[in-house]
Amino acid sequence: MDDETTTRSPAVTDTSQFDRRRFLRIIGLGALAVVPLPVLPELIRAAGLAEGQPEPVHDMSAPARTRDGRIRQWTMIIDLRSCDGCQSIGQPPRCTAACIEGHFAPEPMEWIEVFEAELPGGGTRFVPTPCQQCQNPPCVNVCPVAATFSTPEGTVLIDQERCIGCRICMASCPYDRRFFNWGNAPIPPESLLADYSPEHQVPAKKGTVMKCDFCPDMARTGTLPYCVQGCPQQAIYYGDLEEDIATNGRVVVAASRFLAENDAYLLKEDLGTKPRVYYIPGHGEAVGRDAFTPDRQPTEWPWMERAEGAVTWSR
Repeated sequence: MDDETTTRSPAVTDTSQFDRRRFLRIIGLGALAVVPLPVLPELIRAAGLAEGQPEPVHDMSAPARTRDGRIRQWTMIIDLRSCDGCQSIGQPPRCTAACIEGHFAPEPMEWIEVFEAELPGGGTRFVPTPCQQCQNPPCVNVCPVAATFSTPEGTVLIDQERCIGCRICMASCPYDRRFFNWGNAPIPPESLLADYSPEHQVPAKKGTVMKCDFCPDMARTGTLPYCVQGCPQQAIYYGDLEEDIATNGRVVVAASRFLAENDAYLLKEDLGTKPRVYYIPGHGEAVGRDAFTPDRQPTEWPWMERAEGAVTWSR
């Protein structure tokens, strides 16, 4: 998963020097209190260009293609009929745990967080919620330095080597799926061996934003994302809309038919963000869950006892 590295030109390295101090000096801290959020990115871009900074460049790996040459369009389908929040195995949600382990996600980041939502008439359901990989992403639209961007495969990524930590993208995300590194969070030492890429954000960088990256680097090698592999109930499907297929690691389905026949829906579809994560309604009934059995076990970070300072770490 670490072999998909990002190659950058000297121009991109120069752009990374446009840091927070320069931003505040050029724009003026007092002005930020009165400038509307949609206007800020344009002001920052203009300031960067005025200082001689080049236009943003992302030199990513070649996109994955189907056998007949079409660019794959990654998608995820979460079947809530099979999600019981891992209550049946008496553990915290394994999709979250697998993601944390695979990405060395700092505590308290849950890139795929399992929320417990109330049902009409009482009872609850569990809703695993990764980045929705919007095709009209507010975060990309507002980022002033193109640190967050869309790829040809439809994934939305963050380049921590460009991120200036302004957090405008976090304010614009209607799904609350972005996280900020306020400090040097304790993570296992082996994370320092990883080759950094926006497709695999390891190790975490202080003062930058992170989120679910949809694991496109894994998909291109024929490996399912960590969350899909970790789900004991096979509730999460990953697939390609171009070839109209999706799999949970056990069965392969025709994505369009699977969605249509099971009344799939999108989160906050009315906002026009065009998410790539679909949900099939349910409350775990397919795996024997009673909707009136509340609560799940709290998320754990597996290296808390071995990463230096993790036990006493506080954001």
